[in-house]
Amino acid sequence: MTLPYTLTLSCINHPGIVADVASYLAKNGANIVEAAQFDDPETGRFFMRLAFNFLGDDHFDQIKNGFSDIANTHGMDYHLRSPKEKKRVLILVSKFDHCLVDLLYRYRTGELPMELVGVAGNHPIEVLNKVDLQGIPYTHLPISEETKSEQETRLKELITKNDVDLIILARYMQILSDDMSEFVSGRCINIHHSFLPGFKGAKPYHQAHERGVKLIGATAHFVTSDLDEGPIIEQDVERINHFDSPDDLIKKGRDIERRVLARAISYYLEDRVLLNGSKTVVFSR
Repeated sequence: MTLPYTLTLSCINHPGIVADVASYLAKNGANIVEAAQFDDPETGRFFMRLAFNFLGDDHFDQIKNGFSDIANTHGMDYHLRSPKEKKRVLILVSKFDHCLVDLLYRYRTGELPMELVGVAGNHPIEVLNKVDLQGIPYTHLPISEETKSEQETRLKELITKNDVDLIILARYMQILSDDMSEFVSGRCINIHHSFLPGFKGAKPYHQAHERGVKLIGATAHFVTSDLDEGPIIEQDVERINHFDSPDDLIKKGRDIERRVLARAISYYLEDRVLLNGSKTVVFSR
């Protein structure tokens, strides 16, 4: 399947935005194949995502170079991207490798169209005994309370050196400092083992079992300095009952975590996620 070009934008809502954008694309030979928009009545901001291709010659550079005039007229924040420009991704992991294994499979089958620059973790690679990286670089970044600042400096260097667009915390069990959270703001996605908010801290599935919950879930969200409180991208739940043991909950929870994280990453890679203050606008299929 040939991926389309994408345009995402946001601005204060006012008449003429859609007309001007659509007319501009048409005049430059673009054929719109998917369109989604949202007018937030609470903030007065307008959000739009357009996917387009070309029926004839590729005029993407021409579109990209000239769109700034429209953006300035309407006060837009915008991003134009060619399908040739795959986002560069770094995955961070600790001992739990189920999300990593799932993401690697989806990456290798082409389900996640990204350029995976590497995997990094705070444990030696031997801990990931189920994972076959198949040539993907692994960087060991050990951390302790005394070396946290030094470790995050190395992590920043790794991100900068590889020109990373997206950092995925695939059950990376380390709390990022406020400085690190600010450094990766808007480009770091975490998977939380709860249908937020609820059951924070150690052994969340044991807590859920003790409370006799009937639904468990997972949440993928952007990382901020407020622990597990960043803008939510995707969530899902699964029903359980009194027959389920803590181990059953853990098994079901791993499955939810895998699919929720994968969907959130897919939306991000396809430019379907736009930040809207403490929330997100997600133009899912």
